[in-house]
Amino acid sequence: MQSARLFSSIAFLVAAPLVTAPVVSAQQPAAPAAAPIPAPILSAHTVFLANGGADGPSTNAFKRAGMTNEPYASVYPALETWGHWTLVSSPDSADLILTVRFISPYVDFAEGNPMTYAPELDLSIADSKTHTQLWVITEVSRGAFKKATWDKNYAESVDRLMTQLKALVTPATP
Repeated sequence: MQSARLFSSIAFLVAAPLVTAPVVSAQQPAAPAAAPIPAPILSAHTVFLANGGADGPSTNAFKRAGMTNEPYASVYPALETWGHWTLVSSPDSADLILTVRFISPYVDFAEGNPMTYAPELDLSIADSKTHTQLWVITEVSRGAFKKATWDKNYAESVDRLMTQLKALVTPATP
């Protein structure tokens, strides 16, 4: 009886690694491949920047800050300085059409919270030939009560938008 138990214990100790080894050494499933960036974005050489404007509250805020034609007036020079694409003056001459706009939708007005704004800077990218929207980048812009703070926050949101755009069109190679 003792020898049968001893044999069972030894058999288990020998068999257990053999049974579990394939499970332990089985390959882990591969991580899913990253979604591809649309080819027209990566192959473009020329872009046209369209002024998508701003909604009413944003337009008023820009006027009070003495800023005209925003966000177009800030994004255009940022694209020029970057120099990745040639900016053209007509959508017919462009590979891509970029449209920049600024909106401030109302948020947090449920359950007795005061109504507040959530300003954001949006850049949409469309194929100039098919007019298909290929990508949208949205960057939240922090509001402010003082003009100097608003100027700083807005400039930072334009910089963050450009950082996202640069990361999109110049992806890191693995």
